[in-house]
Amino acid sequence: MSNKLKDILDKKGPIKNIGVVGMGYVGIPAAMLFANSPAFDHVYGFQRNSKSSGYKIDMLNRGESPLKGEEPGLEDLIKKVVQANKFKCISDFSKISELDAVTLSIQTPFKNPKDLIPDFSALTEGITLVGKYIKEGSLVVLESTITPGTTNSMARQILEKESGMKAGVDFALAHAPERVMVSRLLKNIQEHDRVIGGIDDISTKRAIELYSPVLTKGKVIPMTATAAEVTKTAENTFRDLQIAAANELALYCEAMGINFYEVRAGIDSLKGEGITRAILWPGAGVGGHCLTKDTYHLERGVKTNGGKLDYLQEEESLFVLARHINDFMPKHMFNLTIAALERVGETPKDANIAMLGWAFLKNSDDARNTPSEYYRDLMLSVGAKVKVHDPYVREYPGVDISHDLNEVISGSDAIAIFTGHDVYMDMVRTANNIKRLMGKYNPIIIDGRNIVNPDEYIEAGFIYKGIGRGDKNSHSIVNL
Repeated sequence: MSNKLKDILDKKGPIKNIGVVGMGYVGIPAAMLFANSPAFDHVYGFQRNSKSSGYKIDMLNRGESPLKGEEPGLEDLIKKVVQANKFKCISDFSKISELDAVTLSIQTPFKNPKDLIPDFSALTEGITLVGKYIKEGSLVVLESTITPGTTNSMARQILEKESGMKAGVDFALAHAPERVMVSRLLKNIQEHDRVIGGIDDISTKRAIELYSPVLTKGKVIPMTATAAEVTKTAENTFRDLQIAAANELALYCEAMGINFYEVRAGIDSLKGEGITRAILWPGAGVGGHCLTKDTYHLERGVKTNGGKLDYLQEEESLFVLARHINDFMPKHMFNLTIAALERVGETPKDANIAMLGWAFLKNSDDARNTPSEYYRDLMLSVGAKVKVHDPYVREYPGVDISHDLNEVISGSDAIAIFTGHDVYMDMVRTANNIKRLMGKYNPIIIDGRNIVNPDEYIEAGFIYKGIGRGDKNSHSIVNL
């Protein structure tokens, strides 16, 4: 602990002006909540003025949200803080020199999960820019999910090199991982407990000062920076594991000809003292920026922090195996589609496939690492023709996204449901109307999100296949 840093912060006074680097699903809502707090005077959102994302600057400064999924309260909050002159989005990073605290919310994907080498290029660029402009007494907080040990090693080294100062002596440094889910961003930031880990006690206390004003129900959980990094990677790894357990059980139920959802209800019914059940739902795959990579950050942390792991010899990590199971689910959707086509004597070559949903999460426009892409690639590889519909995703590199649901369904041989958007919940209740649009005697529907009523579709003449529906996947074909 440095008395010098404490003296600097005491002289500097409370945090008033904040910068948020990275205007995405994490940075935008965080910046708006900081700006809306009476504890702070002004917030700057820092966004590179690039071809791919520079448009966000003007949108935010007009009080508009670049996020096009359903985010309750976000658009109104953006308008409010912009009109109150408490928020501005800029690309001039030199403004950081005038701020008391800077947070970084930048993606940290993996180039290749097999070699456990993350792509920290965007994060290191952001840290470098911050390091160039921070002043004595600044607080720097990494919100990005990172390999355990990164804050106190790579991030610290870059900041010290660029600033010419020492972390924990001249400026404060901490990790406070985001814990949000798309479609409930504001709610999550305010109501979830906030894990805050500084490189020392003074840094932790300064970061607590930053985040406490935006918490409503959530409380602060202080710890070391590395413990905070492990907490974030582990909580996402555990959720991925829980989903994988549901997915594998669903595959078992299919193989045994029973209904996963009946089994799940039975498991979930056991209540009582000392009994914990956390069985989640199976589905067409896991997407997004977090769950698809955080297992690998956790695995890498074990390998890069110098400790010796006492574990089963020559056995794969349970967490990595879970990741592989979830990665397999789009392939399972492909296998179900091929099996359904075979039931009506068809091959995938030249089959017309209507994919419903490109975003990985319902009522969201977030298509990062979407499982839909793997399925589409598989169908195209066997000669199928694929059309994609999503009401929220406006565009995606190399993929035409239609917003006309009827046009995508019309003339298709098979429908594959990948996302549980509300618009699909309404659509799938009308089997006969969908059959007329498809124009097939025995059209196919592959339900990856347990949306449709199998009996209704089977009775209408459909070939039905659903994840976890072993009781229905081999049904008799109804010829009307």
